[in-house]
Amino acid sequence: MKEKGAKLRREVTTWGSFTWGYADVGADVYVALGLVMAAAQGATPLAFLIAGIIYIMVGLAYTELASAYPVAGGGQYFTLRGLGDFWGLVAGAALMLDYTVDVALFAMASAGYINFFFPQVREFGMTIGPFHNVNLIWMAETFLLITILAFLNIKGIRESSLLNELLGALDMIMETSIIFIGFAFAWRPEFLLHQWRTQFPTVEKFLYGISIAVISYVGLESVSQAAEETKRPTAVVPRTSMALIIVVLMFALAFPTVALGILPWQDIASREGDPVALLASKLPFVGFLAGPAAAILAATIVLISANTGIMGASRLAYGMAEAGLIGEGLSAVHPRFHTPIRAIMLFSGVAAAEALFAFLSGRKAMDTMANMYAFGAMLAYFLASLSLVALRVKEPHIPRAYRVPFNIRLKGIEIPIPGILAIIGTGTMVIIVLLTHAIARVVGPLWVLVWVIYYAWYRVRSGKPVFRSLPRDWNKEQLRIFEEAGEVESLEKLKWELARKGIAVQ
Repeated sequence: MKEKGAKLRREVTTWGSFTWGYADVGADVYVALGLVMAAAQGATPLAFLIAGIIYIMVGLAYTELASAYPVAGGGQYFTLRGLGDFWGLVAGAALMLDYTVDVALFAMASAGYINFFFPQVREFGMTIGPFHNVNLIWMAETFLLITILAFLNIKGIRESSLLNELLGALDMIMETSIIFIGFAFAWRPEFLLHQWRTQFPTVEKFLYGISIAVISYVGLESVSQAAEETKRPTAVVPRTSMALIIVVLMFALAFPTVALGILPWQDIASREGDPVALLASKLPFVGFLAGPAAAILAATIVLISANTGIMGASRLAYGMAEAGLIGEGLSAVHPRFHTPIRAIMLFSGVAAAEALFAFLSGRKAMDTMANMYAFGAMLAYFLASLSLVALRVKEPHIPRAYRVPFNIRLKGIEIPIPGILAIIGTGTMVIIVLLTHAIARVVGPLWVLVWVIYYAWYRVRSGKPVFRSLPRDWNKEQLRIFEEAGEVESLEKLKWELARKGIAVQ
């Protein structure tokens, strides 16, 4: 299947790169708002703020890493390069859980917003043997959407990116309108303060709310995954990432703040499938139109978030196979469409299986998915943040179009303070997720363990070391990366630096 020399095409523009990330991060508030509200209650804005501070630190780390190493793989590649093969596999396993859950969760959410127009479907439930209150209609809708997205991604990144660009622009207009109208004509600050004072959650629920709020800030990984297909990545990725950090943080903080000044938190929490559409329907003057419009746009934007999940999983598998961490069959690129078709089909199937598990779990299906989503994201972000510091130490000569600010110099090496804070923040969040998420603390580590066992089997079978990294000439690899990206200035800087240090490249 893989044509000799077949590579991923560089077709993603600045706006396309931004909307890949926005489709993932910007859409997350549509899902997270109701779930976080159910846990954090009157303290929901504070939960989003704390998660947002961690997001800023991680976002700065990813901005530097993705612009310096613009290849498919994202956090997995950074960890592979910074910490070695084994930890690269662990990061890849965490991200693969994240991406497949992303596909299932957001296809589920898209169907949930469609069902805003069909309350009887939203409330439907039946007993099937030992499984109670199963919504078969919602489940069938989810499976159908996953199938459609799989075929879209097989066809190519260009079509997927165009979908993101159009719907991303419309969604930002809608979100801004809801927030502006809500604050201007319906928001009651005294009601917000009343819920803050009288509806503050327990410590355990608040921590759980923070751990769910972090899923609102996961899309920067998508920008990194698409870096190998982005034009002029060293210039585009920093602009994209910084814009995402600002825009998404503003939206994520504004939505719970305006919501708690209009509605009781219980109303938002009760609408797991379509909380933003409910909020929009309560706006004065335009609610009768804003509710349905928000439901339609929410259904589309969370669908393209599911789309980025398929893109991320397939490109991640492509990168891991190319690096010798998993079987080479998953790196097969279609000779006509130039997309990793086998990986797309496999992990779309995994996402469908996860959705089936969620609907049969006996819990709220979206809450079940969010449990696992938070584990994968935080573990991967923790390893990527470690890798930022490790690569600053191991590869100080690599040109970095963007460098994380606020550094301290130790033995000639600049250590980024935000990177250290990202390590502390994400490490703490991994612990909180394991303590407060009943499903994640079982399924998450088990998922990683299965991948480690497969990795060990594959490496032994193929004659590769299990706990040692394969020999790689990273300088030669970096020269190739800059050359293929068309980054002439970075390429020349690296050649000059290698010559100055007397480092020969074969």
